Amino acid sequence: MIELVPLAQEDREQFITDNQEAFNYGALEEFGRRDDHFEEDSQIISRQTIEHAIDAGEAYRVVQDGQAVGGVVVRVDGDHGELELLFVSPTKHSKGVGYAAWCQVERLYPQVKVWETVTPYFETRNIHFYVNRCGFHIVEFFNSHHPDPNDPDAQEAHANDEEDGMFRFQKVMGDRS
Repeated sequence: MIELVPLAQEDREQFITDNQEAFNYGALEEFGRRDDHFEEDSQIISRQTIEHAIDAGEAYRVVQDGQAVGGVVVRVDGDHGELELLFVSPTKHSKGVGYAAWCQVERLYPQVKVWETVTPYFETRNIHFYVNRCGFHIVEFFNSHHPDPNDPDAQEAHANDEEDGMFRFQKVMGDRS
């Protein structure tokens, strides 16, 4: 059984480390050691990005049989939800943990009518997960020709012609198309 447990302050450091490990695993799986997509200090997702998500939203540990196996951060404003982060330990991939965690998020926030999230273009596992498992639709592709207007880092990267692509996903609750 998968549970979402609110992130305790004393678990924050491990949550950040586990998140970076999961994201790095995906990048190394896709690109190998030659990767140049790291934000900082050989990390695909920077500590600052994770901390900002935790501080601006609601963070949960994904727990299975009493053991932390991932994490989720969401930000909800009325009937609109942002899935800021969702990660699963690489040792638990392809075992239904991520999907069970997402189902728990939907149950926790029944008032949300539209969920949104983004993922890098190279994260084919994530793209499959959001579209084929969770029912999201790709609604936008941010890249050097179309930077994310809500991300100041993307604007700077665009100006320096460094921006990698990000897919924006949306799930309208009750939409079964």
